[in-house]
Amino acid sequence: MTDWTSLNFVVVDVEGNGQQPPDLVELAAVPIVGGIIGEPLSWLVKPDAPIKFFATKIHGLTNNDVADCPTFEAICGNVLAALDADALVAHNAHVDLGVLERKLPDWKWPEVFDTLKLARRLVPGLDSYRLGNLVEAYSLAEGLPDDLSPHRATYDALVAARLFVLLATKAASLEDLRGQPPKEASEDALF
Repeated sequence: MTDWTSLNFVVVDVEGNGQQPPDLVELAAVPIVGGIIGEPLSWLVKPDAPIKFFATKIHGLTNNDVADCPTFEAICGNVLAALDADALVAHNAHVDLGVLERKLPDWKWPEVFDTLKLARRLVPGLDSYRLGNLVEAYSLAEGLPDDLSPHRATYDALVAARLFVLLATKAASLEDLRGQPPKEASEDALF
């Protein structure tokens, strides 16, 4: 049995521009080392295409907010350094991974833990597994700075980090967290 705290994790959240496929407007990365949530890193990015109105309605970021921000290429090295971990965590991870994969085509992501899938498996019976509902159900936003808000990358990454730690402590082992059945002892090992 391996303790989940033996791995270094990075929790990520991206906010997009509303285009299809979405381009990056904001990215946050929150390390979890030794089971302890670290300080978030975040970047606002000038996307290749303008932010659509409906995306602004979700996260509140406008084209003016990112007009003087660096392009992704300018921060790529810093982002890769922030993503250097044993495992990546995200809520509804395929969305975040899709954006990162397009922005970092040569990046080989590590093991991925999706808090949406983990919550469904480890805390069954909830009415909704949307991040906002889980934040409310488990008071995951308590004590966060007042200037952080839902649907912004730093807020979402921090509450997802708190959710991951909560879920990881519910798992019996790292293997259980991974969704792997316990290893069976062979009959020969008994004698």
